[in-house]
Amino acid sequence: MFPKKLILRICFTVILIALLWAIHFGWVSFPLISGYDAKQMCSCVFVSERDKTDIDSSELSEYPFNMATTKIDITDSSVTASIWGFATKKAVYRKGVGCTLINNISESELRSQPFTTITPPALNTDTIPWPMGDKIPDKFPAAIDKTKLDNAVAKSFTEPYPGKKQRTRAVIVLYDGQIVAEKYADHFNRNSIFYGWSMAKSFTAALIGILVKQRKLDILKSAPVAEWKDLSDPRHAITIQQLLQQMSGLDFKEDYTQSSDVTNMLYRKDNMAGYVASLPLAHTPGKVFNYSSGNSNILSRIIRHSVNENEYSTFAQRELFYKTGMYHTSFEPDASGTYVGSSYINATARDYARFGLLYYSNGAWNGEQLLPKDWVEQTITSPAANKLKNYGYQFWLNGFDKNDSKKQFPDVPADMFYCDGYAGQDIYIIPSKKLVILRLGLTLDHSFNENSFLKEIIESLRNN
Repeated sequence: MFPKKLILRICFTVILIALLWAIHFGWVSFPLISGYDAKQMCSCVFVSERDKTDIDSSELSEYPFNMATTKIDITDSSVTASIWGFATKKAVYRKGVGCTLINNISESELRSQPFTTITPPALNTDTIPWPMGDKIPDKFPAAIDKTKLDNAVAKSFTEPYPGKKQRTRAVIVLYDGQIVAEKYADHFNRNSIFYGWSMAKSFTAALIGILVKQRKLDILKSAPVAEWKDLSDPRHAITIQQLLQQMSGLDFKEDYTQSSDVTNMLYRKDNMAGYVASLPLAHTPGKVFNYSSGNSNILSRIIRHSVNENEYSTFAQRELFYKTGMYHTSFEPDASGTYVGSSYINATARDYARFGLLYYSNGAWNGEQLLPKDWVEQTITSPAANKLKNYGYQFWLNGFDKNDSKKQFPDVPADMFYCDGYAGQDIYIIPSKKLVILRLGLTLDHSFNENSFLKEIIESLRNN
């Protein structure tokens, strides 16, 4: 038998280790959890105009997000979150600007930041034909079996797996530019504002493309990043193209399950691009694919520094959103005033579909070439160093699955490329089938079968 003192020592050691682990977990993770909850609740309440009870039971209902308590201050236009009174984080809403977490800056400084805002034109979009407006033609394309299409769309809103939560919220299908299917879950409609998460990366790439067309950027040259201006700095060799292709070589870890570069960047840093730009290289630029929200935020700051500072806050609206009828789309900035080009975008479902249509149309819209004529072709070309051939300019491609060297979506044409955001925000563009397909949801358990969803929509085409 073990001596009683030895047993007590073992128990004490186990308790001490558990206590130290709990303290470490709380110290590292609590600010990330409360930061996430404050930012999410703020955007969902003040930008999307949703009810707190609904948000608590959906976006913030799963562990570890449900550990935090959030408090909304309507008069202050803010949300405060904390875990058992610890790790308090506050996000503030500014009209026309969106929500921003207060990090390494005083609230008064943040609220006093100069942001020029412009309002959308006063239009009755219901009287303006799609896609500049919302008037949909009555004529339905003969190339589509409407019953099959409607069944495929309806199926995506079902919950076929016990214990799983697919939670589809919106689906729009465009055929040759025309809306042929549109459906929303309960409590959502075509005026609802949806969080796009990493679909923001694709929008950021489009803004880079616009600056290239305006001859303000050359993506083959060294990225204009102040932290890398020294010619002896190996990071000076990083090009804008390599940032677009996620081939910068920066030592950035994209892991949302723990404290990592991406979670610290999004929920603890005021200047997200500055934080990423300070990181060392892990690989020679252009040699290794590493999906990184950090690269996208450096691109976003490059956009800021490439335009007049007084025009920066409205650049996306003037040059992209309003020119394409996306009157309900907006980025949100970090505490330094730079839009979070990796993750923080809000839009209606139809606006997201319009963005997909812009790329389907090779960057042309309403008679104007908004993107360089070869920009989409470049976007869907994966660099040689990316062995899976699954990524272009901040868009995913239907490349190879890392497990069996087959297409990521085996029943979908190889020319498909898509915007992809956390929890099931996707815009799929399939030029060979004349399709743009939007699906928005809150699928945290990866239970939504994208391949089957797309396959069934494609099968509704009479000559698929």
